[in-house]
Amino acid sequence: MTTKRKKRAKAMQQEKSLPKSHTGRRRFVLLLFMLGVAGLIWRAVDQQIFEKDFLQSEGADRYLDRVEVPAHRGVITDRKGAVLAMSTPVDSVAANPRLLRADTENLAVLARALDMKLDDLRQRLARYSHKHFVYLKRRLPPEEAERILDEGKKAGLKGLHLEREYRRYYPGGEVFSHMIGFTNVEDHGQEGLELSYDHALSGKPGEKRVLRDGRRKVVADVESIRMPQPGDNLALSLDQRLQYIAYRELKSAISKHKAISGSVVLLDVKTGEVLAMVNQPGYNPNGKRSNRNGRLRNRAVTDVFEPGSTMKPLTVAIGMELGLYNLQSTIDTNPGYFYVGRSRVKDHDNMGVIDLETLIKKSSNVGAARVALSIPREKYWQYMSDLGFGSQVGTGYPGESSGRLAPFDKWAKIDQATLSFGYGISVTALQLAQAYSVLAADGIKRPLSILRQEQAPAGKRVFSASTAREVRKMMETVVAPGGTAVRAAVPGYRVAGKTGTAKKAGPGGYTQRKYMAMFAGMAPASDPRLVCAVVINEPRGKYYYGGLVAAPVFSAVMDDALRLLNVAPDGLPAGSRLVSAGGDQ
Repeated sequence: MTTKRKKRAKAMQQEKSLPKSHTGRRRFVLLLFMLGVAGLIWRAVDQQIFEKDFLQSEGADRYLDRVEVPAHRGVITDRKGAVLAMSTPVDSVAANPRLLRADTENLAVLARALDMKLDDLRQRLARYSHKHFVYLKRRLPPEEAERILDEGKKAGLKGLHLEREYRRYYPGGEVFSHMIGFTNVEDHGQEGLELSYDHALSGKPGEKRVLRDGRRKVVADVESIRMPQPGDNLALSLDQRLQYIAYRELKSAISKHKAISGSVVLLDVKTGEVLAMVNQPGYNPNGKRSNRNGRLRNRAVTDVFEPGSTMKPLTVAIGMELGLYNLQSTIDTNPGYFYVGRSRVKDHDNMGVIDLETLIKKSSNVGAARVALSIPREKYWQYMSDLGFGSQVGTGYPGESSGRLAPFDKWAKIDQATLSFGYGISVTALQLAQAYSVLAADGIKRPLSILRQEQAPAGKRVFSASTAREVRKMMETVVAPGGTAVRAAVPGYRVAGKTGTAKKAGPGGYTQRKYMAMFAGMAPASDPRLVCAVVINEPRGKYYYGGLVAAPVFSAVMDDALRLLNVAPDGLPAGSRLVSAGGDQ
Protein backbone atom coordinates (compact mmCIF):
# COMPACT_ATOMS: atom_id res chain seq x y z
CA MET A 1 0.00 0.00 0.00
CA THR A 2 2.80 2.34 0.97
CA THR A 3 4.51 1.67 -2.36
CA LYS A 4 1.34 2.50 -4.31
CA ARG A 5 0.85 5.71 -2.44
CA LYS A 6 4.42 6.68 -3.16
CA LYS A 7 3.95 6.01 -6.92
CA ARG A 8 0.72 8.02 -7.06
CA ALA A 9 2.27 10.90 -5.20
CA LYS A 10 5.26 10.83 -7.53
CA ALA A 11 2.98 10.91 -10.60
CA MET A 12 1.04 13.87 -9.22
CA GLN A 13 4.25 15.68 -8.47
CA GLN A 14 5.50 15.04 -12.04
CA GLU A 15 2.19 16.29 -13.51
CA LYS A 16 2.39 19.45 -11.46
CA SER A 17 5.92 19.92 -12.65
CA LEU A 18 4.80 19.77 -16.38
CA PRO A 19 4.06 22.96 -18.21
CA LYS A 20 0.36 23.84 -18.60
CA SER A 21 0.57 23.48 -22.43
CA HIS A 22 1.52 19.81 -22.16
CA THR A 23 -1.42 19.13 -19.86
CA GLY A 24 -3.81 20.73 -22.33
CA ARG A 25 -2.45 18.63 -25.20
CA ARG A 26 -3.02 15.42 -23.32
CA ARG A 27 -6.55 16.40 -22.57
CA PHE A 28 -7.13 17.44 -26.18
CA VAL A 29 -5.78 14.13 -27.53
CA LEU A 30 -7.91 12.26 -25.06
CA LEU A 31 -10.94 14.27 -26.17
CA LEU A 32 -10.23 13.49 -29.83
CA PHE A 33 -9.87 9.83 -29.01
CA MET A 34 -13.18 9.83 -27.16
CA LEU A 35 -14.89 11.68 -30.02
CA GLY A 36 -13.50 9.15 -32.53
CA VAL A 37 -14.78 6.26 -30.46
CA ALA A 38 -18.16 7.96 -30.19
CA GLY A 39 -18.22 8.52 -33.96
CA LEU A 40 -17.44 4.89 -34.65
CA ILE A 41 -20.15 3.80 -32.25
CA TRP A 42 -22.63 6.15 -33.92
CA ARG A 43 -21.62 4.97 -37.42
CA ALA A 44 -22.04 1.36 -36.39
CA VAL A 45 -25.50 2.11 -34.98
CA ASP A 46 -26.40 4.10 -38.12
CA GLN A 47 -25.35 1.27 -40.50
CA GLN A 48 -26.86 -1.52 -38.44
CA ILE A 49 -30.19 0.19 -37.81
CA PHE A 50 -30.88 3.22 -39.99
CA GLU A 51 -29.06 2.19 -43.22
CA LYS A 52 -29.66 -1.53 -42.94
CA ASP A 53 -32.03 -1.85 -45.93
CA PHE A 54 -29.90 0.32 -48.20
CA LEU A 55 -26.69 -1.53 -47.43
CA GLN A 56 -28.32 -4.90 -47.82
CA SER A 57 -29.63 -3.95 -51.27
CA GLU A 58 -26.21 -2.61 -52.26
CA GLY A 59 -24.60 -5.84 -51.15
CA ALA A 60 -27.19 -7.90 -52.97
CA ASP A 61 -26.39 -5.99 -56.15
CA ARG A 62 -22.87 -7.36 -55.91
CA TYR A 63 -23.92 -11.01 -55.88
CA LEU A 64 -27.63 -11.08 -56.87
CA ASP A 65 -28.67 -10.38 -60.44
CA ARG A 66 -31.84 -10.43 -62.54
CA VAL A 67 -31.44 -12.26 -65.84
CA GLU A 68 -33.80 -12.79 -68.74
CA VAL A 69 -35.07 -16.31 -69.45
CA PRO A 70 -35.55 -16.71 -73.22
CA ALA A 71 -38.96 -17.90 -74.39
CA HIS A 72 -39.10 -20.89 -76.70
CA ARG A 73 -39.94 -19.69 -80.23
CA GLY A 74 -43.04 -21.24 -81.74
CA VAL A 75 -42.85 -24.10 -84.25
CA ILE A 76 -43.84 -23.62 -87.89
CA THR A 77 -45.47 -26.61 -89.58
CA ASP A 78 -47.05 -27.43 -92.91
CA ARG A 79 -50.77 -28.14 -93.17
CA LYS A 80 -50.29 -31.75 -92.02
CA GLY A 81 -48.03 -30.99 -89.06
CA ALA A 82 -44.62 -31.62 -90.65
CA VAL A 83 -42.10 -29.37 -88.89
CA LEU A 84 -40.67 -26.64 -91.12
CA ALA A 85 -38.99 -24.46 -88.47
CA MET A 86 -38.07 -25.27 -84.89
CA SER A 87 -35.79 -23.95 -82.15
CA THR A 88 -33.10 -26.24 -80.76
CA PRO A 89 -31.02 -25.59 -77.61
CA VAL A 90 -27.48 -24.36 -78.26
CA ASP A 91 -24.70 -22.90 -76.14
CA SER A 92 -22.73 -19.70 -76.58
CA VAL A 93 -19.18 -19.27 -75.29
CA ALA A 94 -18.86 -16.13 -73.14
CA ALA A 95 -16.13 -14.60 -70.98
CA ASN A 96 -15.54 -12.11 -68.20
CA PRO A 97 -12.98 -9.69 -69.73
CA ARG A 98 -11.88 -8.59 -66.26
CA LEU A 99 -10.63 -12.11 -65.62
CA LEU A 100 -9.78 -13.15 -69.19
CA ARG A 101 -7.68 -10.20 -70.23
CA ALA A 102 -6.36 -9.46 -73.70
CA ASP A 103 -2.76 -10.04 -72.55
CA THR A 104 -3.51 -13.38 -70.87
CA GLU A 105 -1.01 -16.15 -71.58
CA ASN A 106 -2.15 -19.21 -73.58
CA LEU A 107 -4.86 -17.14 -75.28
CA ALA A 108 -3.78 -18.67 -78.60
CA VAL A 109 -5.18 -22.02 -77.40
CA LEU A 110 -8.63 -20.47 -76.98
CA ALA A 111 -8.40 -18.68 -80.33
CA ARG A 112 -7.73 -21.99 -82.10
CA ALA A 113 -10.61 -23.67 -80.29
CA LEU A 114 -12.93 -20.81 -81.28
CA ASP A 115 -11.61 -20.84 -84.85
CA MET A 116 -10.78 -17.15 -84.47
CA LYS A 117 -7.68 -15.13 -85.26
CA LEU A 118 -5.69 -14.40 -82.12
CA ASP A 119 -5.59 -10.67 -82.91
CA ASP A 120 -9.37 -10.59 -83.31
CA LEU A 121 -9.84 -12.31 -79.96
CA ARG A 122 -7.44 -9.91 -78.22
CA GLN A 123 -9.20 -6.91 -79.75
CA ARG A 124 -12.60 -8.18 -78.63
CA LEU A 125 -11.45 -8.72 -75.05
CA ALA A 126 -9.72 -5.34 -74.98
CA ARG A 127 -12.81 -3.57 -76.30
CA TYR A 128 -14.93 -4.96 -73.46
CA SER A 129 -12.24 -4.88 -70.78
CA HIS A 130 -14.41 -2.65 -68.57
CA LYS A 131 -17.33 -5.12 -68.74
CA HIS A 132 -18.07 -8.30 -66.85
CA PHE A 133 -19.50 -10.10 -69.89
CA VAL A 134 -18.83 -10.56 -73.59
CA TYR A 135 -19.83 -13.23 -76.12
CA LEU A 136 -16.94 -14.93 -77.88
CA LYS A 137 -18.93 -17.25 -80.12
CA ARG A 138 -22.71 -17.61 -80.41
CA ARG A 139 -25.10 -20.51 -80.88
CA LEU A 140 -22.84 -23.56 -81.05
CA PRO A 141 -23.89 -27.21 -80.70
CA PRO A 142 -23.63 -28.07 -76.99
CA GLU A 143 -20.87 -30.65 -77.53
CA GLU A 144 -18.73 -28.15 -79.46
CA ALA A 145 -19.23 -25.46 -76.83
CA GLU A 146 -18.22 -27.91 -74.08
CA ARG A 147 -15.08 -28.83 -76.02
CA ILE A 148 -14.06 -25.16 -76.28
CA LEU A 149 -14.68 -24.65 -72.57
CA ASP A 150 -12.63 -27.74 -71.67
CA GLU A 151 -9.69 -26.65 -73.82
CA GLY A 152 -9.76 -23.21 -72.21
CA LYS A 153 -9.72 -24.69 -68.71
CA LYS A 154 -6.86 -27.04 -69.59
CA ALA A 155 -4.88 -24.00 -70.72
CA GLY A 156 -5.49 -22.41 -67.34
CA LEU A 157 -7.74 -19.66 -68.67
CA LYS A 158 -10.20 -18.10 -66.24
CA GLY A 159 -13.49 -16.29 -66.78
CA LEU A 160 -14.93 -18.63 -69.45
CA HIS A 161 -18.48 -19.97 -69.22
CA LEU A 162 -21.42 -21.09 -71.38
CA GLU A 163 -24.76 -19.39 -71.94
CA ARG A 164 -27.78 -21.46 -73.02
CA GLU A 165 -29.65 -20.07 -76.04
CA TYR A 166 -31.85 -21.35 -78.88
CA ARG A 167 -31.10 -21.62 -82.54
CA ARG A 168 -33.63 -21.89 -85.37
CA TYR A 169 -33.40 -24.99 -87.55
CA TYR A 170 -35.17 -25.48 -90.89
CA PRO A 171 -35.59 -29.15 -91.88
CA GLY A 172 -36.92 -28.20 -95.33
CA GLY A 173 -33.84 -26.16 -96.19
CA GLU A 174 -33.98 -24.38 -99.53
CA VAL A 175 -37.34 -25.88 -100.49
CA PHE A 176 -39.20 -23.64 -98.00
CA SER A 177 -36.62 -20.87 -97.57
CA HIS A 178 -38.49 -18.07 -99.38
CA MET A 179 -41.74 -18.73 -97.59
CA ILE A 180 -40.44 -19.21 -94.05
CA GLY A 181 -37.40 -16.93 -94.06
CA PHE A 182 -34.97 -17.03 -91.13
CA THR A 183 -34.03 -15.41 -87.81
CA ASN A 184 -30.93 -13.52 -86.71
CA VAL A 185 -28.51 -14.38 -83.92
CA GLU A 186 -30.94 -12.95 -81.37
CA ASP A 187 -33.68 -15.27 -82.74
CA HIS A 188 -35.73 -12.42 -84.23
CA GLY A 189 -37.31 -12.88 -87.66
CA GLN A 190 -35.48 -11.25 -90.57
CA GLU A 191 -37.25 -12.54 -93.67
CA GLY A 192 -40.44 -14.31 -94.71
CA LEU A 193 -43.01 -15.55 -92.25
CA GLU A 194 -40.41 -15.50 -89.48
CA LEU A 195 -40.47 -11.71 -89.90
CA SER A 196 -44.18 -11.10 -90.51
CA TYR A 197 -45.22 -13.29 -87.56
CA ASP A 198 -42.21 -12.52 -85.37
CA HIS A 199 -44.25 -11.11 -82.49
CA ALA A 200 -46.53 -14.16 -82.25
CA LEU A 201 -43.70 -16.67 -82.70
CA SER A 202 -41.35 -15.01 -80.22
CA GLY A 203 -43.53 -15.26 -77.13
CA LYS A 204 -42.59 -13.32 -73.99
CA PRO A 205 -39.26 -13.88 -72.18
CA GLY A 206 -39.26 -14.66 -68.47
CA GLU A 207 -37.05 -13.34 -65.70
CA LYS A 208 -35.27 -14.91 -62.73
CA ARG A 209 -32.96 -13.85 -59.90
CA VAL A 210 -29.61 -15.62 -59.78
CA LEU A 211 -26.59 -15.73 -57.49
CA ARG A 212 -23.24 -14.77 -59.02
CA ASP A 213 -19.78 -15.36 -57.59
CA GLY A 214 -16.94 -12.86 -57.54
CA ARG A 215 -16.23 -13.66 -61.19
CA ARG A 216 -19.81 -12.80 -62.15
CA LYS A 217 -20.51 -16.40 -63.00
CA VAL A 218 -23.98 -17.70 -62.18
CA VAL A 219 -23.65 -20.26 -59.42
CA ALA A 220 -27.29 -20.75 -58.40
CA ASP A 221 -30.87 -19.81 -59.26
CA VAL A 222 -32.49 -17.93 -56.37
CA GLU A 223 -36.08 -17.45 -57.54
CA SER A 224 -38.27 -17.19 -60.60
CA ILE A 225 -39.69 -13.70 -61.07
CA ARG A 226 -41.68 -14.31 -64.24
CA MET A 227 -42.13 -17.52 -66.21
CA PRO A 228 -41.40 -17.33 -69.95
CA GLN A 229 -44.38 -17.65 -72.27
CA PRO A 230 -43.54 -19.76 -75.34
CA GLY A 231 -44.41 -18.38 -78.76
CA ASP A 232 -47.44 -19.47 -80.73
CA ASN A 233 -47.12 -22.27 -83.24
CA LEU A 234 -47.87 -21.49 -86.86
CA ALA A 235 -49.65 -23.99 -89.15
CA LEU A 236 -49.18 -23.04 -92.80
CA SER A 237 -51.41 -23.82 -95.74
CA LEU A 238 -48.40 -25.27 -97.57
CA ASP A 239 -48.22 -28.99 -98.25
CA GLN A 240 -44.67 -30.29 -97.82
CA ARG A 241 -45.09 -32.85 -100.61
CA LEU A 242 -46.46 -30.34 -103.14
CA GLN A 243 -43.85 -27.76 -102.19
CA TYR A 244 -41.08 -30.22 -102.93
CA ILE A 245 -42.63 -31.18 -106.28
CA ALA A 246 -42.92 -27.54 -107.36
CA TYR A 247 -39.36 -26.84 -106.18
CA ARG A 248 -37.97 -29.83 -108.07
CA GLU A 249 -39.68 -29.01 -111.36
CA LEU A 250 -38.91 -25.29 -111.24
CA LYS A 251 -35.23 -25.83 -110.45
CA SER A 252 -34.95 -28.31 -113.28
CA ALA A 253 -36.57 -25.88 -115.73
CA ILE A 254 -34.39 -22.95 -114.65
CA SER A 255 -31.29 -25.07 -115.21
CA LYS A 256 -32.52 -26.51 -118.51
CA HIS A 257 -33.44 -23.15 -120.05
CA LYS A 258 -30.60 -21.17 -118.43
CA ALA A 259 -33.10 -18.71 -116.99
CA ILE A 260 -32.29 -15.93 -114.52
CA SER A 261 -35.11 -16.76 -112.10
CA GLY A 262 -38.58 -18.23 -111.81
CA SER A 263 -41.61 -18.79 -109.58
CA VAL A 264 -44.39 -21.35 -109.17
CA VAL A 265 -47.59 -20.80 -107.19
CA LEU A 266 -50.14 -23.57 -106.52
CA LEU A 267 -53.56 -22.69 -105.04
CA ASP A 268 -56.49 -24.66 -103.67
CA VAL A 269 -59.51 -23.35 -105.56
CA LYS A 270 -62.03 -24.40 -102.92
CA THR A 271 -60.37 -22.68 -99.94
CA GLY A 272 -58.01 -20.05 -101.37
CA GLU A 273 -55.06 -21.66 -99.57
CA VAL A 274 -51.56 -21.47 -101.02
CA LEU A 275 -50.46 -25.11 -101.26
CA ALA A 276 -47.03 -24.41 -102.74
CA MET A 277 -44.93 -21.35 -103.51
CA VAL A 278 -41.34 -21.69 -104.71
CA ASN A 279 -38.72 -19.50 -106.33
CA GLN A 280 -35.33 -19.78 -107.93
CA PRO A 281 -32.57 -18.95 -107.25
CA GLY A 282 -32.83 -20.09 -103.65
CA TYR A 283 -30.69 -20.28 -100.52
CA ASN A 284 -30.16 -22.55 -97.53
CA PRO A 285 -31.56 -20.88 -94.37
CA ASN A 286 -29.46 -23.21 -92.19
CA GLY A 287 -26.17 -22.01 -93.68
CA LYS A 288 -24.66 -18.78 -94.85
CA ARG A 289 -27.33 -16.53 -96.28
CA SER A 290 -26.26 -14.26 -99.11
CA ASN A 291 -28.61 -11.96 -101.00
CA ARG A 292 -26.51 -12.21 -104.12
CA ASN A 293 -28.74 -12.03 -107.21
CA GLY A 294 -31.75 -11.47 -104.96
CA ARG A 295 -31.64 -14.97 -103.52
CA LEU A 296 -33.45 -13.96 -100.33
CA ARG A 297 -36.40 -12.39 -102.17
CA ASN A 298 -39.73 -14.22 -102.46
CA ARG A 299 -40.18 -13.31 -106.11
CA ALA A 300 -43.70 -14.74 -106.30
CA VAL A 301 -45.02 -11.90 -104.13
CA THR A 302 -42.43 -9.14 -104.57
CA ASP A 303 -41.41 -9.17 -108.26
CA VAL A 304 -43.74 -7.74 -110.88
CA PHE A 305 -43.84 -8.40 -114.61
CA GLU A 306 -46.07 -7.77 -117.60
CA PRO A 307 -48.26 -10.89 -117.88
CA GLY A 308 -48.53 -11.07 -121.66
CA SER A 309 -51.23 -13.20 -123.23
CA THR A 310 -52.36 -14.68 -119.90
CA MET A 311 -54.65 -11.57 -119.77
CA LYS A 312 -56.63 -12.62 -122.84
CA PRO A 313 -59.05 -15.07 -121.14
CA LEU A 314 -59.79 -12.44 -118.49
CA THR A 315 -60.50 -9.80 -121.15
CA VAL A 316 -62.84 -12.19 -122.96
CA ALA A 317 -64.59 -13.00 -119.68
CA ILE A 318 -65.20 -9.29 -119.01
CA GLY A 319 -66.65 -8.80 -122.51
CA MET A 320 -68.97 -11.78 -122.07
CA GLU A 321 -70.00 -10.75 -118.54
CA LEU A 322 -71.07 -7.32 -119.87
CA GLY A 323 -73.16 -8.99 -122.58
CA LEU A 324 -71.01 -7.61 -125.39
CA TYR A 325 -70.01 -11.08 -126.63
CA ASN A 326 -71.22 -14.66 -126.53
CA LEU A 327 -70.09 -18.03 -127.81
CA GLN A 328 -71.33 -17.23 -131.33
CA SER A 329 -69.62 -13.86 -131.58
CA THR A 330 -66.98 -13.37 -134.24
CA ILE A 331 -64.16 -10.88 -134.62
CA ASP A 332 -62.57 -9.78 -137.88
CA THR A 333 -58.78 -9.76 -137.49
CA ASN A 334 -58.02 -9.12 -141.18
CA PRO A 335 -55.39 -8.42 -142.39
CA GLY A 336 -53.62 -9.59 -139.24
CA TYR A 337 -53.02 -6.14 -137.81
CA PHE A 338 -54.68 -2.76 -137.20
CA TYR A 339 -53.65 0.64 -135.97
CA VAL A 340 -54.61 2.37 -132.76
CA GLY A 341 -53.53 5.92 -133.42
CA ARG A 342 -49.98 5.59 -134.68
CA SER A 343 -49.35 2.27 -132.90
CA ARG A 344 -49.82 -1.05 -134.63
CA VAL A 345 -51.33 -4.14 -133.01
CA LYS A 346 -50.51 -7.30 -134.93
CA ASP A 347 -50.70 -11.09 -134.91
CA HIS A 348 -48.05 -13.54 -136.10
CA ASP A 349 -50.40 -14.61 -138.88
CA ASN A 350 -53.59 -13.32 -140.41
CA MET A 351 -56.32 -15.41 -138.74
CA GLY A 352 -59.19 -13.79 -140.57
CA VAL A 353 -62.62 -13.89 -138.94
CA ILE A 354 -62.40 -15.81 -135.68
CA ASP A 355 -64.62 -16.63 -132.73
CA LEU A 356 -63.68 -16.15 -129.08
CA GLU A 357 -62.48 -19.73 -128.69
CA THR A 358 -60.03 -19.30 -131.56
CA LEU A 359 -58.92 -15.98 -130.10
CA ILE A 360 -57.82 -17.77 -126.93
CA LYS A 361 -56.60 -20.95 -128.61
CA LYS A 362 -54.43 -19.16 -131.17
CA SER A 363 -53.66 -16.21 -128.87
CA SER A 364 -54.74 -13.40 -131.19
CA ASN A 365 -53.53 -9.97 -130.14
CA VAL A 366 -55.76 -8.27 -132.68
CA GLY A 367 -58.85 -10.12 -131.51
CA ALA A 368 -58.12 -9.41 -127.83
CA ALA A 369 -57.45 -5.72 -128.51
CA ARG A 370 -60.73 -5.32 -130.42
CA VAL A 371 -62.62 -6.92 -127.52
CA ALA A 372 -60.88 -4.62 -125.04
CA LEU A 373 -61.62 -1.48 -127.05
CA SER A 374 -65.32 -2.34 -127.15
CA ILE A 375 -65.49 -2.41 -123.33
CA PRO A 376 -66.10 0.92 -121.52
CA ARG A 377 -62.76 1.74 -119.99
CA GLU A 378 -64.14 2.36 -116.47
CA LYS A 379 -65.86 -1.05 -116.58
CA TYR A 380 -62.70 -2.69 -117.86
CA TRP A 381 -60.66 -1.12 -115.05
CA GLN A 382 -63.23 -2.10 -112.40
CA TYR A 383 -63.21 -5.77 -113.40
CA MET A 384 -59.42 -5.83 -113.48
CA SER A 385 -59.38 -4.29 -110.03
CA ASP A 386 -61.97 -6.80 -108.78
CA LEU A 387 -59.73 -9.60 -110.02
CA GLY A 388 -57.03 -8.31 -107.65
CA PHE A 389 -54.74 -6.37 -109.97
CA GLY A 390 -53.31 -3.12 -108.68
CA SER A 391 -53.65 -4.06 -104.99
CA GLN A 392 -51.92 -6.39 -102.57
CA VAL A 393 -53.31 -9.90 -102.25
CA GLY A 394 -53.29 -9.48 -98.47
CA THR A 395 -51.41 -12.56 -97.29
CA GLY A 396 -49.41 -10.44 -94.85
CA TYR A 397 -46.13 -11.54 -96.40
CA PRO A 398 -43.44 -8.83 -95.98
CA GLY A 399 -42.58 -6.90 -99.10
CA GLU A 400 -45.71 -7.96 -100.96
CA SER A 401 -46.14 -5.87 -104.12
CA SER A 402 -49.44 -4.47 -105.36
CA GLY A 403 -48.31 -4.42 -108.97
CA ARG A 404 -49.51 -1.64 -111.22
CA LEU A 405 -52.90 -0.98 -112.76
CA ALA A 406 -53.03 2.62 -113.94
CA PRO A 407 -56.25 4.62 -113.29
CA PHE A 408 -58.59 4.39 -116.29
CA ASP A 409 -58.74 8.19 -116.65
CA LYS A 410 -55.01 8.06 -117.45
CA TRP A 411 -55.44 5.50 -120.23
CA ALA A 412 -54.80 6.35 -123.83
CA LYS A 413 -56.66 4.23 -126.37
CA ILE A 414 -53.55 2.18 -127.05
CA ASP A 415 -53.18 1.50 -123.30
CA GLN A 416 -56.62 -0.11 -123.25
CA ALA A 417 -55.75 -2.19 -126.31
CA THR A 418 -52.39 -3.47 -125.06
CA LEU A 419 -53.81 -4.24 -121.62
CA SER A 420 -55.82 -7.04 -123.24
CA PHE A 421 -52.64 -8.94 -124.11
CA GLY A 422 -50.71 -8.08 -120.97
CA TYR A 423 -48.71 -4.92 -121.66
CA GLY A 424 -49.04 -1.73 -119.63
CA ILE A 425 -49.98 -3.67 -116.51
CA SER A 426 -47.66 -5.30 -113.98
CA VAL A 427 -48.58 -8.21 -111.72
CA THR A 428 -46.99 -10.75 -109.40
CA ALA A 429 -47.15 -14.51 -109.84
CA LEU A 430 -49.47 -14.69 -106.83
CA GLN A 431 -51.84 -12.08 -108.32
CA LEU A 432 -51.93 -13.97 -111.61
CA ALA A 433 -52.80 -17.21 -109.82
CA GLN A 434 -55.53 -15.47 -107.83
CA ALA A 435 -57.12 -14.02 -110.97
CA TYR A 436 -57.21 -17.47 -112.58
CA SER A 437 -58.70 -18.92 -109.41
CA VAL A 438 -61.75 -16.68 -110.04
CA LEU A 439 -62.39 -18.47 -113.33
CA ALA A 440 -61.72 -21.82 -111.64
CA ALA A 441 -64.17 -21.08 -108.78
CA ASP A 442 -67.08 -20.31 -111.12
CA GLY A 443 -66.56 -16.56 -110.84
CA ILE A 444 -65.96 -16.32 -107.06
CA LYS A 445 -62.88 -14.52 -105.78
CA ARG A 446 -61.77 -15.90 -102.41
CA PRO A 447 -59.14 -14.29 -100.19
CA LEU A 448 -55.85 -16.14 -100.39
CA SER A 449 -54.17 -17.47 -97.27
CA ILE A 450 -50.73 -18.82 -96.41
CA LEU A 451 -52.12 -20.16 -93.12
CA ARG A 452 -54.15 -23.35 -92.88
CA GLN A 453 -57.90 -22.71 -93.07
CA GLU A 454 -60.38 -24.77 -91.09
CA GLN A 455 -63.17 -23.88 -93.50
CA ALA A 456 -63.49 -22.13 -96.84
CA PRO A 457 -63.91 -18.35 -96.46
CA ALA A 458 -66.76 -16.48 -98.10
CA GLY A 459 -65.87 -14.95 -101.44
CA LYS A 460 -66.94 -12.11 -103.69
CA ARG A 461 -68.60 -12.76 -107.04
CA VAL A 462 -66.76 -11.23 -109.99
CA PHE A 463 -68.19 -13.24 -112.91
CA SER A 464 -71.31 -15.28 -113.26
CA ALA A 465 -70.85 -19.05 -113.07
CA SER A 466 -71.91 -19.42 -116.70
CA THR A 467 -69.29 -16.90 -117.92
CA ALA A 468 -66.51 -18.60 -115.92
CA ARG A 469 -67.46 -22.05 -117.24
CA GLU A 470 -67.69 -20.91 -120.86
CA VAL A 471 -64.27 -19.23 -120.69
CA ARG A 472 -62.79 -22.33 -119.03
CA LYS A 473 -64.14 -24.41 -121.89
CA MET A 474 -62.38 -22.13 -124.37
CA MET A 475 -59.15 -22.33 -122.37
CA GLU A 476 -59.15 -26.12 -122.68
CA THR A 477 -58.43 -25.71 -126.39
CA VAL A 478 -55.09 -24.06 -125.54
CA VAL A 479 -53.87 -27.40 -124.18
CA ALA A 480 -55.55 -29.48 -126.91
CA PRO A 481 -53.81 -30.34 -130.20
CA GLY A 482 -53.42 -27.19 -132.25
CA GLY A 483 -53.25 -24.97 -129.17
CA THR A 484 -50.24 -23.03 -127.92
CA ALA A 485 -49.63 -25.22 -124.84
CA VAL A 486 -50.04 -28.88 -125.68
CA ARG A 487 -47.13 -29.56 -123.29
CA ALA A 488 -49.31 -28.41 -120.37
CA ALA A 489 -51.59 -31.43 -120.75
CA VAL A 490 -51.99 -33.83 -117.82
CA PRO A 491 -52.84 -37.45 -118.71
CA GLY A 492 -56.33 -38.39 -117.52
CA TYR A 493 -57.38 -34.82 -116.69
CA ARG A 494 -58.95 -31.95 -118.57
CA VAL A 495 -56.75 -28.87 -118.27
CA ALA A 496 -57.69 -25.24 -118.93
CA GLY A 497 -55.00 -22.60 -119.16
CA LYS A 498 -53.23 -19.92 -121.16
CA THR A 499 -49.67 -19.23 -122.20
CA GLY A 500 -47.91 -15.90 -122.08
CA THR A 501 -44.69 -14.69 -123.65
CA ALA A 502 -43.86 -11.06 -122.97
CA LYS A 503 -40.89 -8.97 -124.00
CA LYS A 504 -39.05 -7.39 -121.09
CA ALA A 505 -38.85 -3.63 -120.86
CA GLY A 506 -35.42 -2.01 -120.74
CA PRO A 507 -34.01 1.51 -120.51
CA GLY A 508 -34.64 2.15 -124.21
CA GLY A 509 -37.95 0.33 -124.52
CA TYR A 510 -38.84 -3.32 -125.05
CA THR A 511 -35.91 -5.62 -125.74
CA GLN A 512 -35.81 -8.09 -128.59
CA ARG A 513 -33.97 -10.91 -126.82
CA LYS A 514 -35.26 -10.89 -123.24
CA TYR A 515 -38.60 -12.53 -122.45
CA MET A 516 -40.86 -13.62 -119.65
CA ALA A 517 -42.33 -17.08 -120.27
CA MET A 518 -45.57 -17.88 -118.42
CA PHE A 519 -48.35 -20.38 -118.12
CA ALA A 520 -51.36 -20.23 -115.80
CA GLY A 521 -54.04 -22.87 -115.66
CA MET A 522 -56.32 -25.12 -113.66
CA ALA A 523 -57.40 -28.75 -113.39
CA PRO A 524 -59.57 -30.72 -113.56
CA ALA A 525 -61.30 -28.26 -115.89
CA SER A 526 -64.78 -29.75 -115.30
CA ASP A 527 -64.61 -28.82 -111.59
CA PRO A 528 -61.22 -27.22 -110.85
CA ARG A 529 -59.48 -28.12 -107.61
CA LEU A 530 -56.05 -26.57 -108.27
CA VAL A 531 -54.71 -23.47 -110.00
CA CYS A 532 -51.05 -23.19 -110.90
CA ALA A 533 -49.08 -20.23 -112.25
CA VAL A 534 -45.56 -20.66 -113.63
CA VAL A 535 -43.28 -17.71 -114.44
CA ILE A 536 -39.81 -18.12 -115.98
CA ASN A 537 -37.71 -14.97 -116.16
CA GLU A 538 -35.45 -14.60 -119.19
CA PRO A 539 -34.95 -18.12 -120.51
CA ARG A 540 -31.73 -18.08 -122.52
CA GLY A 541 -31.73 -21.56 -123.96
CA LYS A 542 -33.15 -22.77 -127.27
CA TYR A 543 -36.75 -21.86 -126.41
CA TYR A 544 -38.38 -18.88 -124.75
CA TYR A 545 -42.11 -19.27 -125.45
CA GLY A 546 -44.43 -19.89 -122.50
CA GLY A 547 -45.86 -23.00 -124.16
CA LEU A 548 -42.39 -24.57 -124.43
CA VAL A 549 -40.73 -23.32 -121.23
CA ALA A 550 -43.42 -22.78 -118.56
CA ALA A 551 -46.14 -25.20 -119.70
CA PRO A 552 -44.09 -28.39 -119.05
CA VAL A 553 -43.47 -27.24 -115.47
CA PHE A 554 -47.22 -26.76 -115.00
CA SER A 555 -47.90 -30.23 -116.37
CA ALA A 556 -45.40 -31.98 -114.10
CA VAL A 557 -46.50 -30.12 -110.96
CA MET A 558 -50.21 -30.53 -111.65
CA ASP A 559 -49.88 -34.20 -112.56
CA ASP A 560 -48.22 -35.16 -109.26
CA ALA A 561 -50.40 -32.82 -107.20
CA LEU A 562 -53.72 -34.13 -108.54
CA ARG A 563 -52.71 -37.71 -107.87
CA LEU A 564 -51.33 -37.01 -104.40
CA LEU A 565 -54.58 -35.28 -103.48
CA ASN A 566 -56.56 -38.14 -105.00
CA VAL A 567 -58.53 -35.84 -107.30
CA ALA A 568 -60.71 -37.93 -109.62
CA PRO A 569 -59.70 -37.75 -113.30
CA ASP A 570 -62.21 -36.16 -115.65
CA GLY A 571 -60.44 -36.80 -118.93
CA LEU A 572 -60.22 -40.58 -119.15
CA PRO A 573 -61.10 -42.24 -122.45
CA ALA A 574 -64.64 -43.60 -122.66
CA GLY A 575 -64.93 -47.03 -121.07
CA SER A 576 -61.88 -46.62 -118.83
CA ARG A 577 -62.12 -47.90 -115.28
CA LEU A 578 -61.08 -45.59 -112.46
CA VAL A 579 -59.11 -47.12 -109.60
CA SER A 580 -58.51 -44.98 -106.52
CA ALA A 581 -54.87 -44.31 -105.69
CA GLY A 582 -55.69 -44.18 -102.00
CA GLY A 583 -54.47 -40.63 -101.54
CA ASP A 584 -56.06 -37.94 -99.45
CA GLN A 585 -57.94 -34.74 -99.90
